[in-house]
Amino acid sequence: MARAGSVGAGVRGPEAEGEPVPQRLLSVATKLFAEQGFEMTSVQQIVDAAGVTKGAMYHYFGSKDDLLYEIYARVLRVQTARMESAADSSEPVEKRLHAVAADVVATTAANLDDTVIFFRSMHLLHPDKKAEVRAERRRYHERVRRLIEEGQRSGVFRSDKSADLVVDFFFGAVHHLGTWFHQDGELTGEQVGENFADLLLASLRP
Repeated sequence: MARAGSVGAGVRGPEAEGEPVPQRLLSVATKLFAEQGFEMTSVQQIVDAAGVTKGAMYHYFGSKDDLLYEIYARVLRVQTARMESAADSSEPVEKRLHAVAADVVATTAANLDDTVIFFRSMHLLHPDKKAEVRAERRRYHERVRRLIEEGQRSGVFRSDKSADLVVDFFFGAVHHLGTWFHQDGELTGEQVGENFADLLLASLRP
């Protein structure tokens, strides 16, 4: 399996001047939060690493809290769009579920710092932002649950296991990728995704 290791990496500095300011701020904030922790990272460190002023940061983000929210929300938006595209396709339900499961693992692995930061620091978000993220993630999980239930109704998937339990079990494993997956490991994020999806489908076969 992919070897465990630190998910932290070097912070990109102001040399990335071709990158739009919001993306530059998010990039350096992600690295700093992953390496130092959200609470130990100051706004001054973020703007220094991004090569911008505090005024420029506050033009796009009202607070450090907004940066933390956007770090995870941007990944969730991409994952949701890709999930909806696969889930709503005309493919058989087992292929749709496999595609969704493989994609959420691969995109989580590709954005591992974002995921690690979120689960480590979510409790620090403003309650309104926390509720918003939880609601978006719940909608994602519910769409996956409906896919499983669709397969159960049609007899493609076993029906003796709760779809809610299957969803919680699968995403529990996905959310722990940050504890062991490393980009330089033996398996790529895409390969891990295919394996996770295969295991999910195997567990659901009658």
